[in-house]
Amino acid sequence: MTPAIRVQQVTKRYGAVQALAGVDLEVAQGEFFGLLGPNGAGKTTLISALAGLVRASSGQLEVMGHDVVADYRAARRSLGVVPQELVFDPFFTVRETLDLQSGYFGIRNNGAWIDEILDELDLTAKAGANMRALSGGMKRRVLVAQALVHRPPVIVLDEPTAGVDVELRQGLWQFVRRLNRAGHTIVLTTHYLEEAESLCGRIAMLKAGRVVALDTTANLLSRSSTHALRLKLGNGGSLPAELEARVVAREGGAITLGFDRFDEIGGVLERLRASGVAIDDMEIGKPDLEQIFVDVMRAS
Repeated sequence: MTPAIRVQQVTKRYGAVQALAGVDLEVAQGEFFGLLGPNGAGKTTLISALAGLVRASSGQLEVMGHDVVADYRAARRSLGVVPQELVFDPFFTVRETLDLQSGYFGIRNNGAWIDEILDELDLTAKAGANMRALSGGMKRRVLVAQALVHRPPVIVLDEPTAGVDVELRQGLWQFVRRLNRAGHTIVLTTHYLEEAESLCGRIAMLKAGRVVALDTTANLLSRSSTHALRLKLGNGGSLPAELEARVVAREGGAITLGFDRFDEIGGVLERLRASGVAIDDMEIGKPDLEQIFVDVMRAS
């Protein structure tokens, strides 16, 4: 099957700045794919190159088998992008904005689909409101609607929940999950790594314009065997000296110890009990994507 997105040895220079340094990447049709990296890693540059907003210095990019340069009309018709920035025309209402977006793709009589999108994104009541009168969260919903108005098979979400309240975030992810189940390919960039961990089946991590990790989310999480035991000690107690070597973090009066196997916990607790140290609170956690991300960035 033709990949939804294919990126082959793509580079991009802005003068002396190397934004992309030979990126190779394939995203299969129907995937929910995460694209992660620190600020300046090249994520938005790669998305812009896919969308035809910038021209890669070298390499090849395809969307649904269509070269973004040689076959740009078909490539852009196959892609919907929700940008990171709140870009909108202040002189139009929400519905007018979506009608205009339909026209850019040569789509007529798109009212029924626009009504469905407005309903799914809880924008029906704002359909007649001017764009400049909307809150930041509402404007972001309209950007999502714009990306979907031409029914693209591939949807790229560039920091879609930045500055968005919890209710909208949950509603947006429910809608995006339904789109993914219906067969749409989703590519997500986000700094909320818990979102990527729960949503994405595969993840690529970028640093300095290069892919430094690419694997399934489960495999990335399995790279670390270290679990965490978070303790709050009572009565001003302190750890026995032999447990200090296990400390991986201290924050807000809590001490986090690292361990590899759950059966090690009993020995830790027994040592604390023997030392007369009281425990006010205890929490056991598994490795999360945030820790894996930090480890990969430090090692790269």
